[in-house]
Formats: sequence, structure tokens, C-alpha cells
Amino acid sequence: MTREATPCREGDHGKFEITERDGWARLGKFHTSTHVLNTPCLLPVINPNIRTVEPREMWEKYGFEALITNSYVIWKHEKLKEKALSNGVHELLDYPGVIMTDSGTFQNYVYGDVEVGVEEIVQFQRDIGVDIATMLDVFGTPDMSKEEVEEAVRETISRAPASIQAAETTLLNGPVQGGTHPDLREASARGMAEHDFAVHPIGGIVPLMERQRYRELVEIILACREHIPWNRPIHIFGCGHPHLFPICVALGADMFDSAAYALFARDDRMLMPWGTVKLGDLKEFPISTAALSGHTPDSVRSLADDARCELLARHNLEVTASELARCRQAVRDGTIWGLVEERSHTNTALREATEYLYENMPESLISATNPLRSGGVKASQDLPTSPPSVAALGRLLNSFESEANRAILISGASGPWRERIGGLVQTIGRRWPDAAVFIETPLGLLPYTLEDVSPWAHLNGPPSIWNSLSLEDRAFDLEALVGEVEQMVELSFSNDKRTNLELIESAFGEGLDEGRSKAELDRQMIEDKICYFLDVERQFAEQLLSGSTFVYSRTHRVRNVHSEDGQHLFSPRMRDGGLSLTLEGARRLQGSGIPTVVVDDDSIPFTRKGRNVMHGFIADVKGDLNPGLPCLLESQDGTFLGHGVSLCTGSEARCFRKGVAVKVRDGIGE
Repeated sequence: MTREATPCREGDHGKFEITERDGWARLGKFHTSTHVLNTPCLLPVINPNIRTVEPREMWEKYGFEALITNSYVIWKHEKLKEKALSNGVHELLDYPGVIMTDSGTFQNYVYGDVEVGVEEIVQFQRDIGVDIATMLDVFGTPDMSKEEVEEAVRETISRAPASIQAAETTLLNGPVQGGTHPDLREASARGMAEHDFAVHPIGGIVPLMERQRYRELVEIILACREHIPWNRPIHIFGCGHPHLFPICVALGADMFDSAAYALFARDDRMLMPWGTVKLGDLKEFPISTAALSGHTPDSVRSLADDARCELLARHNLEVTASELARCRQAVRDGTIWGLVEERSHTNTALREATEYLYENMPESLISATNPLRSGGVKASQDLPTSPPSVAALGRLLNSFESEANRAILISGASGPWRERIGGLVQTIGRRWPDAAVFIETPLGLLPYTLEDVSPWAHLNGPPSIWNSLSLEDRAFDLEALVGEVEQMVELSFSNDKRTNLELIESAFGEGLDEGRSKAELDRQMIEDKICYFLDVERQFAEQLLSGSTFVYSRTHRVRNVHSEDGQHLFSPRMRDGGLSLTLEGARRLQGSGIPTVVVDDDSIPFTRKGRNVMHGFIADVKGDLNPGLPCLLESQDGTFLGHGVSLCTGSEARCFRKGVAVKVRDGIGE
């Protein structure tokens, strides 16, 4: 069945929305008048004069929803120019999907000056009906002096107003330049962000990728990302090698383009998820694709040049599409950073780039990551720090508060810790109520009250990661976590309960006959989760839980939390250790400091009914929204309307105009 292009709805032209996310990595929809483009995606480069694979096949057979061609090449060749102006670029290429065009900037870099003007080339792209045009920017190369690159940045920004005016309603790319200089990249991103561009390509990186200078590529993306509006897609110009997709997607890239599928094929090179191989070096194919079906390396080598080039180009397209699909699924599954680490082992330059990224992980990337994970997370043993999927929870623990005078550290085994030492911890609570219990993990010290929280409770790795810990190896030492304590004792999971109690007695004395009850220990657990996951002040949480009671499961875990007057407030979640609010619990948290989204008046009737809060209907944001964590909903006069789970950060809530901002759990009703 032939696929049809799906034009955007009226009023959505140029809007971008996020449908799935993991930190900066995101799946989205970019709305154009031709087709709603799913991202992250690759735009294969099509030379209008040399078509190794026909554009129609790109759409129907390989599923590429967009492509990129060069408007300068079309403009320069009279026959192509005449047909494009008469019938439009979609008919010229016989392609129903999104068509982006480059402006001739790269040709200017390769061949010298182009003969077309800044406004003229944008007007031409508009006149031939492209979906996304590109302004004529100034290419900054790695071998240029900083002064020359600075002038290129300044000139590109100065061309922005005239280019946007010439584009009229056509969506326009605003490239970010700056060479290898982070300060100039930031200046370029800030300057271009001030103008009404639809997409921001990061340009000038092809020379870096040709020399595998991947660390500098990461440095460039980091320098740009936080200064480009979050509601505009980022395009990595000229990046099309599959092994670069995971790290770029993890850093927020939405679009890629490349002619590598065809250029490599002409040189008998084959793209693989882990790198590039030469056809001449192969005795067997290390991967299966439809293009290679029924062939051997010898049979492919025996083909005529054109036939061999076409077959290898089709293989390269399949591998490229497959790796992008894998990246998209990894974002859905919350495993994009595992894929980044996996790919880092395939290339020394990529490994260097990954290590640099982990050492310089942006705080805003960590804070944009849901700290709770439904599944297990691989514990990195060979990278300098943890991935954002782990570091996000560690960030919350930096605000850990404890009035304990004594600390007990238990080490040597993974969870489930409740089953292993639950009875011991209850005994400690009764006899030594002023002692805080911590679990030693490969990621640092974890308060026992958060023992069921993923990813800490579901770390995947060999047993050795739990057996080779020392005080010096901890990510958070005790003093950093709770301050100075009077006494400390270290225990081991390998000891039986009696032995561990004897060790505590020898350090702390016999203790009390009766200290904290199980209910009090459970109340502390709920209180800690309210503080960390809801950003509520400790005093407010204590008052809210004063006199609270619990409904327990058959395994003696807290199922529901009830207030002193019998109202159901919270339910601890078994799947990730998080906390779900009830409507009454959310109502009582109003004014506590919990992140709150203020909706505009038009949204109030829908929010009250429990409908999702959509971008474009948010008047204000209070506190720090964290994707995946609860938030409250208010009207502009402070009326409580309901609660939900944020799908965005505060910065994103303020700028997006399309998509779901808050998944509403419950509204107060009409």
C-alpha cells in the first residue's frame, strides 16, 4: 500500500512537539504543510543530477519522511531551475515527503564563492515550494583563525532578518556556526535564536567528522544546545554515520542529513552501526540487510560499477534507517545512554568523545531526566561518572537532610534490600533511633528509606561491582551526604543479623528497649520521598504526615498513606519506588513548594475535568518542573485545579506551543 503524506493541521505549521523523551533525547513531530515529520530522522542528500536511489523509493521503500537537496545546484542549472519554478521541487524530485534545501554554503566552502545573493537564494527556495529552506550563512572551518570565524558568525547573524523576510511563510533554517570555539558557538546560537527561525542546524562540522574529531563535535553541541530554543528542532548538518547517532540523539539532535550512503558506496565502503568496512576486506558480510540478501562479498565485487554502487547505497540506507530506529526505541525504553556507551567501544575517537561528555555532563541535562526508572540500569564501570539516568537521582540526594548523630553503613550486595535486611533495620530503629542507616552501592551511599527506588535498586552489573567498594570509592561520602556524625559502624550483608547487631552494640552500646516503631520508620520513608520527589520542605512534610496511618500489602509494604483524619493522600509505587498522589494529597500540598503549573483561563474547564494540559495554555510555572515527577495545577488566581505528571521542564513549558505539557491524573471536577 502506498504511503500518503500527512499535512499538518491549520495553525500548526512550523510547530514542534515532543512525544517521548529521556533527558535531552526526544522523539518529536515537526509540523509542515506537506507532512508531519517524525523525529529524530535522517534526510538523505539527493543530488538532482545524480540519483543513486530514486527519491520516490526513499519514501515508499525505505520510509524516509524527508530529504535534503541543494537549491543552489537547481538554481544554477537552467533545465532544473525552469522545471522547479514551473512545477515545484516535489514534482521535480517525484517525492511526496518533506523537502529541505541547502543554500549553497557548503559549495562555497568547497569550490569558492557562489554567485547568488542572500535574499535571492531564499526567495528561490520559497518559489520552488520547499518545506524548509536554508539561509546563506558563512561557513566557519577548523583551519580558520578565531578572528575569521568570529567575522563569519557576525556576518551570518546580520543576514538573518533579510533572510527571514525573504522566506515569508516558508520555514527557514538558521544555521549555528562558530568553528571549534565554544564561546563563538554560544554567541552564534544566542544570536540566531533571537530570530524567528523554524530549525537550527549546527553547521561547519563536516571537516571534523571527516577527521573523526568527535570530541570537538560533542563540545560544539554542548556549547549550542542550551542557547537554542527548546521548541525548535536541532539539525546536525552533514552528520550521517550511524555510529554517531546515539550520542547526538542523547544530546538532543532531532535531524541529520548525509550523502554518505551514496559517497561511501562509490568507494566500495559499507556503513555499519559500529563503523565503516571496505567491501574488499570481507570474506563474509557481518550484517544482514535486504540489499545484501542472496549475495556474497565476491558476488557483489563482480557486479558492474553502477550496479555495485547502487546495491551498496541501498545497504547503507538500510543500516542508517535501522540505527535511527534503534535510537528512537532506546528513547522510548529509557536506554539511550546504554546505547551511547555500547557504541563508544567501537571507535577510539568516539570513546574519547563519550568520556569527555560524561566528565562534562550538563546540569540541565541531568535535571531534565526523570530520576525514577521502571527498569534496570547498567552500572558503568569504565566511565568517569554515571549516565543521567542515574545521576538524576544522585542530584536529588545532594539535598539529603538528616539529624542523626550516628550512622550505620551496610555493604556487599545488591537489592532487594528490604528482603535482606528489613528485619535488621527495624531492630536498629527500635534500639538505636538516632542512627541513620545507609546502603553502600556502586553509585554511592543510599539512605535506606529510599531502598526501593530505581535505578539504585535495579543496577545491572557483575557481582564484583558490589564487592570491591571502599570509603575512598564512594560517589558520595558520608560527610558530604549527612554532615559530620559522632559515631559510625560498617556492616556487611554477608553477616547474619545477630553478628551485625553485636557489631552495632560494640560501637554504640546496648541501645533502648523500644525506639521507633515500624509505622514511624515507614513514615520516615514516605517523608523522605515527599521531600526528594516533590520538592517539599521537610517541615511541611512532617506536618502533613503527623498522625498518618498506613494500609499494608501482604508483603508488609506500605500500599496507601492516610492522613490523621482518614483521607487517602499517597500511594508508594512498587515499580520504581516513586510516590503517586491522590487528589486530596495534591490539594494538601498546595503552597508547599511542590512544582506547580499555572494554566490560562481558556484551559481551566478542561483541567478541572482531568484533561491533559497542553503547551500554549500555560500562564506560569512555579518551582522546578522535572519530567516524570508530579506537579500541581492552578489557575492564575491561585485556585487548585488538580494534579498530574510533568512531561517537560520549566523552560520547555514556557516556550512550546504544541503537545502535552502535563499528563493530568485528576482534576477537581466541574
